[in-house]
Amino acid sequence: MASVPSLASTLEQRIADALSAALPEAGAADPLLRRSDRADFQANGMLALAKRLKGNPRELAAKVVEGLPSGGLIQDVEVSGPGFLNITVSDEAITRTLAARAADDRLGVPFAEKPGTTVIDWAQPNVAKEMHVGHLRSAVIGDAAVRILEFTGEKVISRHHIGDWGTQFGMLIQYLIEHPHELDHKDESSGEEAMSNLNRLYKAARAVFDADAEFKERARRRVVDLQAGDEETLALWQRFVDESKIYFYSVFGKLDMDIRDEDVVGESGYNDMLAETCRLLEESGVAVRSEGALCVFFGDVKGPDGQPVPLIVQKSDGGYGYAATDLSAIRDRVQNLKADTLLYVVDARQSLHFKMVFETARRIGWLNEDVHAVQLAFGTVLGKDGKPFKTREGETVRLVDLLDEAIARATDVVRDKAEKVGLSEQEIVENGRFVGVGAVKYADLSTSAIRDYKFDLDQMVSLNGDTSVYLQYAYARIRSIVRRAGEARPVAHPELALAPAERALGLHLDQFGGTLHEVAGEYAPHKLAAYLYQLSSLFTAFYDQCPVIKAGSVEAVENRLFLCDLTARTLHQGMALLGIRTPERL
Repeated sequence: MASVPSLASTLEQRIADALSAALPEAGAADPLLRRSDRADFQANGMLALAKRLKGNPRELAAKVVEGLPSGGLIQDVEVSGPGFLNITVSDEAITRTLAARAADDRLGVPFAEKPGTTVIDWAQPNVAKEMHVGHLRSAVIGDAAVRILEFTGEKVISRHHIGDWGTQFGMLIQYLIEHPHELDHKDESSGEEAMSNLNRLYKAARAVFDADAEFKERARRRVVDLQAGDEETLALWQRFVDESKIYFYSVFGKLDMDIRDEDVVGESGYNDMLAETCRLLEESGVAVRSEGALCVFFGDVKGPDGQPVPLIVQKSDGGYGYAATDLSAIRDRVQNLKADTLLYVVDARQSLHFKMVFETARRIGWLNEDVHAVQLAFGTVLGKDGKPFKTREGETVRLVDLLDEAIARATDVVRDKAEKVGLSEQEIVENGRFVGVGAVKYADLSTSAIRDYKFDLDQMVSLNGDTSVYLQYAYARIRSIVRRAGEARPVAHPELALAPAERALGLHLDQFGGTLHEVAGEYAPHKLAAYLYQLSSLFTAFYDQCPVIKAGSVEAVENRLFLCDLTARTLHQGMALLGIRTPERL
């Protein structure tokens, strides 16, 4: 089905047409339409246009009103102040538009006009290391970005740039060669067992590395073997990667995320491109040798001493820095994956690095007017005290521990309500998982990505306030209403007048498509979370003020069930785009 134009877009076009007719010399003009607390919408474009053409804005506004078709969409128009238009749309138009949305599986949400290909770099854990709270935001924000962009019709390619290369692997591989059974485990090994193996091996290897100078030298030689592509060394390195993936996938599974093996392309995946990347940069003059290192300099990047701080692509000893890998990844994503957009969901503390990497790629032409890169930078997860989230012992919080606690807390909340709803033990456990993981995700996604936020589980699993639990319970309540309606079915009745709470809910439902367009364009999932919270709040007001099953006439019952059903579908779709489940009973 074709997308359904919103009331706002239809109204905006009609005002624009009336503006052009009233003032042909102005050409196309923006009515500057927005929601208003004085009416349904307010159009402010006449004021700016009249000022530009040295006319009277109230007179222009009056001419526009005369040119607007009466009936149908518009119920009332009032010229206010210095030429504003306060516009009330008809109840019939609201219901008809919502009915058209309800008839579409996509709720009338349009696809992007010009969808392209976005490669998104997100969820980047490190091989042979546990995932901690610092890995949470890249995963949660990245997963939501993938879902939202795909829903708009964009071709999305995920890239998980895992840390799978570096000097510590020399130590680990050498230790494994000398202790060959350290990674032995059963084929059905769980993620926790895989991580336990890696942790044990890492601690043992580090202890020998620190105490035994001869072992340390053997480990350093092993790094050279790894970089040179020695078969035995690479085979053992692959075991670390495979063991780590078992663990990664178990954690992402707990987060209810689907991480595909073909999307995991770590630092090692670009090794063969590094020398070529450096050669191209140096031959083009974008990078220059400075004290033996290959560097890119920027006029606006200086250190505390006022001296330029370069992006080091290749070190003076011939080793490659992160910049060489990141620039090679850009080459691959642009030239081989044919990306139009490169989206990096990366900690804000790496912003300077990526600013320099992107500028370097622009200078050599890998990024240009047709291909651009964006860092979706995110802030830090803080504890209740406003400081970086740590355990009581000052250690970094393990991600699995954090998720397990959230699920346990949420399961307690679900269990408290379970008897009233009639949930089985299996439903309690499953819903507890959905609510707990949803609570963690929503707390992250309801905050603007760039801002830090406090991790407060008590607040996250609260039934009150801006939490996923509040939204999930709103959805479950609606489904319960529809079930209790018996024979009555949701049917739109455009001929019925709407109560104020019905109008408010209907107008907000109609904004879903426009909100998603804005969310996708700005990579701003927090705006979708805000929309869904307001939707739930408006539904609560509607439910308090407008009896549904006891609405009176059959038509009134059906129409209010229709509003309930469309609200539930919109909540379900919106929460799914945030990666959050909505249980039918809660």
